[in-house]
Amino acid sequence: MTNHSNNPAIGGKTSLKTIREAINDALREEMRRDPTVIVLGEEVSGGAGCEGEDDAYGGVFGVTKGLMPEFGRERVIDTPISEAAIIGAAAGAANNGLRPVAELMFFDFIGVSFDQIFNQAAKFRYMFGGKSKTPMVIRGTVGGGWRAGAQHSSMLHSIVTHIAGLKVVMPANAYDAKGLMVQAIRDDDPVIFLEHKVMYDIACEVPDEQYAIPFGEAAFPRQGSDVTIVAISNMVTHAITVADILAKEGISCDVIDPRTVSPLDHEAILESVEVTGRLVIIDEGNPRCGLATDIAGIVAEHGFYSLKAPIRTVTAPHTPVPFAPELEDAYLPNAEKLMVAVREVLAAGPSGA
Repeated sequence: MTNHSNNPAIGGKTSLKTIREAINDALREEMRRDPTVIVLGEEVSGGAGCEGEDDAYGGVFGVTKGLMPEFGRERVIDTPISEAAIIGAAAGAANNGLRPVAELMFFDFIGVSFDQIFNQAAKFRYMFGGKSKTPMVIRGTVGGGWRAGAQHSSMLHSIVTHIAGLKVVMPANAYDAKGLMVQAIRDDDPVIFLEHKVMYDIACEVPDEQYAIPFGEAAFPRQGSDVTIVAISNMVTHAITVADILAKEGISCDVIDPRTVSPLDHEAILESVEVTGRLVIIDEGNPRCGLATDIAGIVAEHGFYSLKAPIRTVTAPHTPVPFAPELEDAYLPNAEKLMVAVREVLAAGPSGA
């Protein structure tokens, strides 16, 4: 199996940073490096046209806090409450020499701007024979657990992953969030950058210097030979928890964090399954036509003869996200549900017969 390292080798000073801070650092560093990088969205600078503190918000989750005082309102642009206008303006700006980073406060609102994403930005390069670039990033929050109700808690990554012409990024830690955001801003194609809202305050060591993480290269937060666990976004945390518990029992798990789901490092997944013979996929998305199903299909088609047991998927049920805390907790995949699936896969097949 190819040795896929978790992180590029980077020396120099590091600091403990949250995912929120890491993304802010990436935006700030790229805006300093490249004057064509702009940020736009609702309340990304705050305080315009009213009494009170300038830069009061930095977006609803505070990710862009502090950018406006340094770069001004011409580069950190508060927009009307119109997702269609935000994404339409970003697509037009990207085709005219700028590198916009547009924020959709909640990615659930993608429906309001879906034409601008799906039928315009994603197709510009193809429709114009490669002569047009669309270097834009669309940031949005995804996922449940924030008690935000069905209209603000969806995991819609599979929808944009399906669209040809888009790149889809889903960081699971602060180190990756910074490096992937830098790569996203520098990319010449539209990039969807999805941030799980319950992970913003999770911290790890992040280099203070600039670095970029290439798209399409998975990380292995845990390495093992007994079972492969592919985990998406927030589910990586649960997969690491399960792997650490099982390690005390002498069971080693190969935990794969794809980091980007388009492009997807399917070679890393197939190579891992070739060694372990067992696959469990955990994803917060709904099961029908979802990412877990897609990954299971890839392995069933290209790695079937490596399998020692049926593939298992751990996902949310095929319902909207509940608002009641008890129901939302029951709805979400977690370490307990993953542990059950992993043990079932380990017990199945030739070695468990």
